Amino acid sequence: MSNWIINHGLSAFILVVWMGINIFLFVYYYLFYDQGPQFEYTRELLGSALPWARAPAAVLNFNCMLILLPVCRNLLSLLRGSFICCGRTMRKQLDKNLTFHKLVAYMIALMTAVHTVAHLLNAEWYTNSFQGLYGPLASKLSMLDDSVELNTTYLNPVRSNSTTPTLLVFTTIAGLTGVVITLALILMITSSMEVIRRSYFEVFWYTHHLFIIFFAGLVFHGAGRIVRSQQVTDPPHNNSFCEDQPESWGNLTGCPIPQFAGGFPQTWMWVIGPMIIYLCERLLRFIRYMQPVSYRKIVIRPSKVLELQLVKPGFKMAVGQYVFLNCPAISQLEWHPFTMTSAPEEDFFSVHIRSVGDWTENLIKMVENLPEGGQGPKMAVDGPFGTASEDVFDYEVSMLVGAGIGVTPFASILKSIWYKFKDSDPKLRTKRIYFYWLCRETYAFEWFADLLQVLEREMEERGMRDFLTYKLYLTGWDQSHVNHAMVHFDKDTDIITGLKQKTSYGRPNWDKEFEQVKQENPSSVVGTFLCGPQALAKDLEKKCVKYSDVDPRKTKFYFNKENF
Repeated sequence: MSNWIINHGLSAFILVVWMGINIFLFVYYYLFYDQGPQFEYTRELLGSALPWARAPAAVLNFNCMLILLPVCRNLLSLLRGSFICCGRTMRKQLDKNLTFHKLVAYMIALMTAVHTVAHLLNAEWYTNSFQGLYGPLASKLSMLDDSVELNTTYLNPVRSNSTTPTLLVFTTIAGLTGVVITLALILMITSSMEVIRRSYFEVFWYTHHLFIIFFAGLVFHGAGRIVRSQQVTDPPHNNSFCEDQPESWGNLTGCPIPQFAGGFPQTWMWVIGPMIIYLCERLLRFIRYMQPVSYRKIVIRPSKVLELQLVKPGFKMAVGQYVFLNCPAISQLEWHPFTMTSAPEEDFFSVHIRSVGDWTENLIKMVENLPEGGQGPKMAVDGPFGTASEDVFDYEVSMLVGAGIGVTPFASILKSIWYKFKDSDPKLRTKRIYFYWLCRETYAFEWFADLLQVLEREMEERGMRDFLTYKLYLTGWDQSHVNHAMVHFDKDTDIITGLKQKTSYGRPNWDKEFEQVKQENPSSVVGTFLCGPQALAKDLEKKCVKYSDVDPRKTKFYFNKENF
């Protein structure tokens, strides 16, 4: 339990606080509309559907206020820099921004469903009340109309026997905006499914921009003031006395005709702040879009990996950070995240792009068709943005785990280490690094092997062989490759990478690896960093909890994962 608290305690606390606020808002507003005396006559028409419609609305306001904040990347980067004094645990929460964004979206979807069903019932019951199906009191309340001469105000928005629930939904501000909001939400949620997001990213990207319509409809949704409450009159209307004799209202002492008014729209007050922040975010992105970016070098690596070395005036980065790239020749609206593989000490920044999906395939084809010495297509860059890997040098010991192209943030880290050793940087706190790279294809190792060879040689020359321990794993091979490996088994260098460290076949035994790290670093704080699939993340997260010691003087493992 202590190990779990170390790795997940703050995340769980934030989740409990968020859920507690949601529960409080729901219960508070449910009781407010279910027991409030100002809604007694409204409940006469609508029954329990009134609180079931209004309580989810309050929860929706709160979550719609939150939904944009986790995707304000510049805001998160600013907070990450501000939380340096607050410790790594607080900064780790910012790396779970997309997880929180999804949780908030699920809550919005759930509350929208409840809110919609309740209001559909309200539309039915408003119509039935006007038609006199619920008794004399409901009929009297439904017949009240706006009249200056009689000093009356309406309660029931249905004003004609020909008005059906469907007509009420499609002829009122609340109904029309509600339909638009719900349709936009359904399209955004369904297109966010992982299978669609990975296979048809463009569908996800374009439908997600329906959030503009969603928020516009949200702001105007309450303008119709369709739910009305009883107002204080002089003399006051005594509900308990007057409800049994509605035919005498206006003629009986203590029973003046009740007055009603719609509540002031509040949703805009909840969402205006995040909307302004997000607007500033998009404005900053547009400014960066207009800034010139030039190519220093373009290299097409084996296994359909494109390396772009780019230069942008005033661009500054840290290890492990990522940028969003936009190629107007492919799409002016699509921005895709890529981790930078260059080091901060270099005078350019580079990204490695694997061919996955239409956008990357089109970009690689464009580059392949360039004439000799030709410049690449115009590229816009937004960023850099912070990730968990930024904190790698805050740990005494770091375990870096990359799967396939997921090695990119660690390329930046290892390059930076080489520069720090070259310059004898006294600020380097890290004493040891364990690097694991899992690949399905032998070609994938080629573009990174050169860097590892340089580091291997550098460590030997400085007598620091133990500083960098790296292990490469090939998870896919055929029989011919196995035969070739057996023939050259006695060679001093690996047949795949040319490194002295031989490539292993299969997957790591993570229990064995964590046990080794723990034994070699008996009193260190170990940061475990992953850029790879979710299944591997769950496995490593469990190992971090399993092998962390409760004694604060002994080994602790902290798990960090890249999220885009």
